[in-house]
Amino acid sequence: MADTEPREHTTAQIPELPRALVIPEPVIAVGMTIWLIATIVVGVTGLGGTNALSICIAGLVVGAIGAALVGAQRAAVRRGDRTAQRGLR
Repeated sequence: MADTEPREHTTAQIPELPRALVIPEPVIAVGMTIWLIATIVVGVTGLGGTNALSICIAGLVVGAIGAALVGAQRAAVRRGDRTAQRGLR
């Protein structure tokens, strides 16, 4: 039998994550460092076959694009743009 009484809706408060877990710079820096090391190792030793160096370079490029996007969003936040991502400083 269906419950005909209205139920109370409760909204749970979601705690904010610590700042150390939401800042993207360390993740970007670590990722790009790993790709740089891999690029050097593959370039010097030739490990990984014919596509390995291209893949390593692509990883560096993606990291650079990510860093540029984060930088652009931070600049937008500092300018006070309405379209800027929330939570960045």
